[in-house]
Amino acid sequence: MKKRSKKAAVIQEIIFLAAIVVLWQVIYLVGVDGLSIWKSYAMPSPAGVWESFLKLMENGSLLSAIGYSLLRGAVGYVISLVLGGILGILMNHFGFLHRNLRPLIMGIQTLPSICWVPFSILWFGLSQTAIIFVVVMGSAFSIAIAVDNAINNVPPIYKKAALTMGANQKQVYWKVVFPAALPELIAGMKQGWSFAWRALMSGEVMTTSIGLGQTLITGRNLADINQVMLVMVVIVLVGIFIDQAIFRTVEKRVLRRRGLES
Repeated sequence: MKKRSKKAAVIQEIIFLAAIVVLWQVIYLVGVDGLSIWKSYAMPSPAGVWESFLKLMENGSLLSAIGYSLLRGAVGYVISLVLGGILGILMNHFGFLHRNLRPLIMGIQTLPSICWVPFSILWFGLSQTAIIFVVVMGSAFSIAIAVDNAINNVPPIYKKAALTMGANQKQVYWKVVFPAALPELIAGMKQGWSFAWRALMSGEVMTTSIGLGQTLITGRNLADINQVMLVMVVIVLVGIFIDQAIFRTVEKRVLRRRGLES
């Protein structure tokens, strides 16, 4: 029964995506060929995007761009996890930081990632470090807030019970608070990855390094709207794949261990 439901869900997703592509093609035909609302060079079509995909796959540039982007994104994300995790723990532990630093971080978090690009170029030049800096600044603060929230949402009775049973503060934190906060921490890590992936594109469009961001800008410079659309689709698909293959898998295991998901 469970296998049937999964199979049905996959079929529904395929039908839904196929319907989107068909609708997209209809809009293109009506808007470009029928009513002449758009010029053909200003409106991407499914067929044009597919041709761009085949072209970039043939010369290997698309796979190279995905590989380099994933590598930069992974490095920046790991750094963000470390810095954001430490910052979140400190904010939660020290009331002064929670009261004064947290509101500032909440404000900084609203800044678009592109705001950090001028600083990255001035400080690090057009280098890989500059791109990774943008990724870190775009995601570390969201991870810090997520860590702080996850720890705050652990019921106080858990800590009181552990202390009553003779646990010290270190044991309470690592054996009670952290395991209880883990589901929310994973959700925060997912959000941090989405911020990191988005920030990565902002960093890559400003450099000449190989990557999805630069491939998108190349399409813009060539007035190739189909290549631009292709890169946008690839960015979304890679983001979905990482979420489902890594974060969703880990999340399911954690929830299953706690009996919250069958």
